[in-house]
Amino acid sequence: MLRALAMLSFVVVGVVDTIVMGSYGAVVGFVPPRGDWTLRGARWWARGILLGGFVGLRSEGRERVPRGEPVVFMANHESWLDIPALLATIPVQVRFLAKKSLFKTPFLGWAISAMGFIPVDRENRREAVRSFEEAAARIRRGRSVLLFPEETRSTDGRLLPLQRGGFLIAIKAGIPIVPVGIEGAGRCLGKHNYLIRPGTVTVRFGEPIPTAGRGVTEKGELMEQVRLELERLRGHAGAAVAVGGDAGGVRNDH
Repeated sequence: MLRALAMLSFVVVGVVDTIVMGSYGAVVGFVPPRGDWTLRGARWWARGILLGGFVGLRSEGRERVPRGEPVVFMANHESWLDIPALLATIPVQVRFLAKKSLFKTPFLGWAISAMGFIPVDRENRREAVRSFEEAAARIRRGRSVLLFPEETRSTDGRLLPLQRGGFLIAIKAGIPIVPVGIEGAGRCLGKHNYLIRPGTVTVRFGEPIPTAGRGVTEKGELMEQVRLELERLRGHAGAAVAVGGDAGGVRNDH
């Protein structure tokens, strides 16, 4: 009964929240610096979405996030709730790589487009590579980006194989990777669950992992280092699946 009530509240609050904040975001999105005002609104949207589902939010280690320099945030991915949890807790301006179909959603799509989020077509390898190139361009302009290196949501709580595209971006740009572990989102709303479970989502930020001076041949070692940090930060040390994948396909299946 409680889960049904929470889901009803989540849907109603989510629709109203998305219409109001999505409209706001679309209007102010092009006010310089582009997208920064929209992101501020998105943080309020994210908190409202979580509260609507009776989901609490905690963050740890925000002080570890560098200020004044771009980074690549890499987070594990178990739930659609990961997105509002990250929007509400990342303490700096950031742009996400997001599934292309989200940009067609009324209000939400308008806002993330105005914010400068980067659309990813996971069915088209060439377009996916182009999205990574756009992310690299944003970084060169001093903007941090966030991606899910698993590229899709885990269905059983285990960390999926990490894909190398984001790591190549970080290595070529020579900027740090900030691992972000999310715990509890999958229990509240898993990939194939349709009733939200009230609970708490915890977002933990790890120490930045330098990439300056690393070559492309060292990507495997870097991927393993990030994988281990993600496992530690999300509270599942030692439960990972082996690292794998290629640079092209992107499966941000939100």
